[in-house]
Amino acid sequence: MLLTSGAILLLLAVSAFFAGSETALTAVSRGRMHQLEEDGSRAAAHVNQLVQDRERLIGALLLGNTFINILASSLMTAALEDRYGPRTVAITTGVMTVVILLFAEVLPKTLAIARTDRFALIVAGPLRRIVAVLAPIVAAVQWVVWRVLALFGVRAEGIEFTEQIAHDEIRGAVALQHKEGAVGRAHRDMIGGILDLAELQVGDAMMHRKTMVTVDAGLPPGEIIAEAIAAHHTRVPLWRDEPDNIVGILNTKHLAQAVLDNGGEMDAIDIVALAAPPWFVPDTTTLKEQLAAFRAHRSHFALVVDEYGELQGLITLEDILGEIFGDIPDEYQRARPGVRPRPDGSYLVDGSVTIRDLNRELEWDLPDEDATTIAGLVIQEAGTIPEPGQRFAFFGYKFEILRRQRNQITALRVIPPPAARNFTPQRA
Repeated sequence: MLLTSGAILLLLAVSAFFAGSETALTAVSRGRMHQLEEDGSRAAAHVNQLVQDRERLIGALLLGNTFINILASSLMTAALEDRYGPRTVAITTGVMTVVILLFAEVLPKTLAIARTDRFALIVAGPLRRIVAVLAPIVAAVQWVVWRVLALFGVRAEGIEFTEQIAHDEIRGAVALQHKEGAVGRAHRDMIGGILDLAELQVGDAMMHRKTMVTVDAGLPPGEIIAEAIAAHHTRVPLWRDEPDNIVGILNTKHLAQAVLDNGGEMDAIDIVALAAPPWFVPDTTTLKEQLAAFRAHRSHFALVVDEYGELQGLITLEDILGEIFGDIPDEYQRARPGVRPRPDGSYLVDGSVTIRDLNRELEWDLPDEDATTIAGLVIQEAGTIPEPGQRFAFFGYKFEILRRQRNQITALRVIPPPAARNFTPQRA
């Protein structure tokens, strides 16, 4: 009897090992295990080997656990049969159910949930050998299972891990960590900004041609230099005959060097000869592609055109970095009062403010798939160009048109839903 009791306790311990291992290895952080393996951890390497074939792993764990539990119950029945006779089955069923539930299932699985990664690292080594030994039996079981499922029309389908799936997994992990307080909002936005580069197009981040600072190449050199300096930009487009006809990009550093070389004689400088040829890119280029193009061309500045070759605006490396890190004002840039909170919980918003910036700054959820600016969103949803004073309600937000210049909404009042009001916008 003593020997049988010891065998049952040993079997229950092995059952607990299988149950805890199943929980730990199915919930383990694959990213952390990969990093630990890169750092030289053999245990992490064993974990990664096991989780690569989850079907075989789970099959081996279930096989081992089922066999152990049945064997333990059988030994208990045999040990008590002489003493309790016909009641043995009922007694064994009740006792073993409670014991297995508490000590071979709930306890080890609770421990595995509380110490998932640590538990997985400890059990990976011995479990790897057990899985290898049980592999032939598990393969046979899997073959039978899939044949039975095939009778009901279920077929095995491989999972295709695409870039989008990987991005969604990263977004979900970062959002969860942010919700739990482990990742700050700024870091969450930066990671999201990097992932968004493959989805955003140049047209979403460019400076529109209406706000571009350009200089007429036909002006006297002194006036061109004065306007270029007043622009407070490193690069200034030069146009000839009409503003959309860009003939070159003037670098103010080269301009300053030319002034020094000519002893301050501005009229002797050939401004157009100093300018670099303009580089045009389609507005449908993704920011990820444009970032790679900037690196390949060793340039930080490009002009954006539409499918008809019409000038739409300009894009710089700083614009792309701004999508990752947020607005980075320089020493000449004044804080743009594009978003002004009101005491009643509403916001006065310039029509040119982008929806993406609003969502990022105020943690709103306005759709930005078909419109870039907040004014564009209202016009799109209203189906017309609203008049000042008109009010609309879309996506749970209320919009009131304050000012309009020609066909452009220049200012509006936005009332967010109550859940989105308790937030203070970041200041530049």
